[in-house]
Amino acid sequence: MLRLAAIIMGSLALAGAAHADAPRVKVESGVLVGAQTDRARIFRNVPYAAPPVGELRWAPPKRPLAWKGERDADQNGPSCPQKMNADGSPNEGSANGPVSEDCLQLNVFAPLEAKKAPVMVWLHGGGHKTGAGWIYDGQNFARDGVVLVAINYRLGPLGYFAHPALGKDQGGNYGLMDQVAALQWVKRNIAAFGGDPANVTVFGESAGGASTLAILAAPGARGLFHKAAVQSGGGWSRPVTLAAKEAEGAALASKLGATDLAQLRALPAQALADEGAQADYGPFVDGRWLKETPAQAFAAGRAADVPLIVGANSGEDSLLGRRLPDADTMAAAIPGSVKAAYPDEAAKGDEALVRAAFGDRYMVAPARWLAAQAAGGKPAWLYHFSYVGSRFRPLGVTTAAHAAEIQYVFEYWGRRTPESMVAADDRAMAGLMHGCWVAFARTGAPKCDIAWPAYDRARDELVEFGAQSGLRAGFRKPQLDAQQALVLPGLALPEN
Repeated sequence: MLRLAAIIMGSLALAGAAHADAPRVKVESGVLVGAQTDRARIFRNVPYAAPPVGELRWAPPKRPLAWKGERDADQNGPSCPQKMNADGSPNEGSANGPVSEDCLQLNVFAPLEAKKAPVMVWLHGGGHKTGAGWIYDGQNFARDGVVLVAINYRLGPLGYFAHPALGKDQGGNYGLMDQVAALQWVKRNIAAFGGDPANVTVFGESAGGASTLAILAAPGARGLFHKAAVQSGGGWSRPVTLAAKEAEGAALASKLGATDLAQLRALPAQALADEGAQADYGPFVDGRWLKETPAQAFAAGRAADVPLIVGANSGEDSLLGRRLPDADTMAAAIPGSVKAAYPDEAAKGDEALVRAAFGDRYMVAPARWLAAQAAGGKPAWLYHFSYVGSRFRPLGVTTAAHAAEIQYVFEYWGRRTPESMVAADDRAMAGLMHGCWVAFARTGAPKCDIAWPAYDRARDELVEFGAQSGLRAGFRKPQLDAQQALVLPGLALPEN
């Protein structure tokens, strides 16, 4: 018994010593006690806003509440409410585990020693309905001298919601408001972690890329960031009005039996997330935070003029799923002017045509167009990611799926790729891409181990990250031109 007591007391002493040696940072709300590895000081579950519950559900975020003493910041916080898999496996946004409406927190990965280090703020993807910031490990950014911040933001009907009972004054882009609030928190607090609030890059993939575009278009976000990177973020969204979103919100509330604001705010958060799982969500023109779509802002020259990286992947059609049982119907809906630009794909059959046209329409062509629109101001750099990881090649995979580039940008393989399945050429690609993003954060230009000139409309060049990486001119020009000619007239763009 005495031996057992000694072991327990010894363990407690070691735990106390480890806690005593843990890194500490004082932010505006109090003292954080994090954890440290050989690459980074890590602070998790850090509140950047007050819990958006009760009267703060569907309200602009408020500053975080202060705490007394020290707050443990060595464990991840919960994900925002979203539809989770019943078996506990990661969902479509790679999130699992606990959820809570009290989810407006972030993780910080800081270099072991830093002073005025560049800062990167990561916005996760997941269709604006799933995902979480805690999924992403930024230790290799910290290793390379960058302070990486990964945030949560409100999702689905809790994040993008309008209803007549809420009024029109505050709009309905609560997820976007959260992202701006996180950038404001970074401006006020990141120096405590060794970061430079005057050198902030906001970047994201998929819904996070679309969110980055919304931030570029949002007047209320100006001055909070200095560079941006959009990975598979689309950009050709048609305008959706506040009135249309109010009608959607009223229909959802009616399904759940709520008619007034008190009943709406009394609804269980998970019921809202589950009921709204099949609907579309994301930034929309609410008249307050977004007065126009990102495409309209870029076309008019009103988007934030900052250095920009933008691009997409070769297998964005993975969003369609593995099989297309109605490929013939989908192919028949493609206009002849577009179909004529895809003779090789059409010769392979309807599914090949649909998949190629889908990826170009929703990701590849918008990326080129955004680079061209941005090129009149601060420089933009266009990329195409086609690298197929070594573990997928024996399975016959020939294109890079949606989101496949993330682990190379982060130089981190995530929870779904065992280190034993990572080959030397995978690591080389990760070193290349990660180095480009780090250089961009540091200097505002991706000066890395590949010649990557800023985009110029006349030269129409991009860098392809692939089996044979390099500069490409006129990449898929007939196909992208055809998509652009079809889509742009429907985006209500301003007259040039």
